[in-house]
Amino acid sequence: MKHEKALHDAATMDGLPPRERAWAMLSIGIGVGMSSLDTAIANTALPAIAQQLHATPAASVWIVNVYQLAMVATLLPFAALSELVGYRRMCLIGVALFTIASLGCALSVSLPMLVTARLLQGLGASALMSVNGALLRLIYPAKIRGRGFGTNALVVAVGFALGPSLASTILAFWSWPWLFAVNVPFGIVAVLLGRRVLPQTVARSGRYDYLAALFNMGAFGLLILALGDATHLARASTTLLEFAAAALLFLLLLKREAGQQAPMLPTDLFRNPLFALSSLTAVCTFATQSLAFVSLPFYFETSLGRSPVETGFLMTPWPVLVGVMAPIAGRLSDRYSPGLLGGIGLLALAGGMLSLFLMPLDPSIFAIGWRMALCGVGFGFFQAPNLKAIMGSAPAHRSGGASGIVATSRLTGQALGAALVALCLSISTHGASWALVLGSVFAALASAASFSRLLVSRRAV
Repeated sequence: MKHEKALHDAATMDGLPPRERAWAMLSIGIGVGMSSLDTAIANTALPAIAQQLHATPAASVWIVNVYQLAMVATLLPFAALSELVGYRRMCLIGVALFTIASLGCALSVSLPMLVTARLLQGLGASALMSVNGALLRLIYPAKIRGRGFGTNALVVAVGFALGPSLASTILAFWSWPWLFAVNVPFGIVAVLLGRRVLPQTVARSGRYDYLAALFNMGAFGLLILALGDATHLARASTTLLEFAAAALLFLLLLKREAGQQAPMLPTDLFRNPLFALSSLTAVCTFATQSLAFVSLPFYFETSLGRSPVETGFLMTPWPVLVGVMAPIAGRLSDRYSPGLLGGIGLLALAGGMLSLFLMPLDPSIFAIGWRMALCGVGFGFFQAPNLKAIMGSAPAHRSGGASGIVATSRLTGQALGAALVALCLSISTHGASWALVLGSVFAALASAASFSRLLVSRRAV
């Protein structure tokens, strides 16, 4: 009870003073920006890395996959551990591990070395992202907390927007190890700064459930592997075995944590309709984002005959408009319902995705640009209000678990979207176009889930 009261007081106080708040956001922003940037950079530079390491394209995909698998599998275990060691300490451990792993990536001379370093990078990013929302809840006072979530969404959007351009620039002048080496000085600054300015939290007494953590990592890891194998039309026996093993591990995890007040897989939080609907909104929306960002390069280059350079520029309006809208939506979420803001934004996203599918056969740059911009505006209107809704609907002493669900929802949605693109491409020559239709459907479902929060809120009142 003392722990719950301490965290409640910390989460409902007036946050940090403005100057300390700015420094704390800088520390977190550097870490979040590096993890977002590295996702985009690795995707862009994958062909160059594979060529220089003499790796096959199929084998080099693990440079990207192992990073995502490490994050998805360990987010909730790290979130649970943060309740015992403190959010600040978990954040600093994550940034430090990410920085050391980045140096390991830069020094890698073979594909196995690079994949191992990327695994450690994913673990570091997971530790950081597992407490990102919880720390934001402590840094900002309640009355302007949406502003903080908007700033965080802006940093993520900038990371994704700059990733392809930065990767191309670095590769034009230097070799691929510099893609990872640039993280090292920034990571050192983030750790040193974070030690001085990030808020302390009272750690909960108790023992960490290592067996539950293993069940969780195995369940989520196998689920993502099974999705990938299923959509790449792998052997049915292998895929079914992976799905069955994931289901068994989820059942073992639920059985082990039955009756616990703070389970690692926070099923207790999903009993709150606002939390459940906000999480569902996030999964569907990030599935839409992934359906777009994975399929559009194929659509632009294969269907429309654009060059890779042109494709990079055509993709830019989406993340740029997300960056523009995120702070605005964050501020609006301090005055208006996240369900309303998210619902409106996601309707715009659904319309934007459908308009991309309905483009003429030879669209102009402007015709593509305004459609991408509409998608970016809609996505930007969703992100910060939804993050605020998830964190605000969880008790203060469960901020770690809620923060873990925020990141897990994002990564699960992205993995689902990428898997569906692979399925569309494998069964149809127009797979990229049909992926856009699926993205529009997911955005419409997300909009419905967001608007339904208005009904739940009224009933609660």
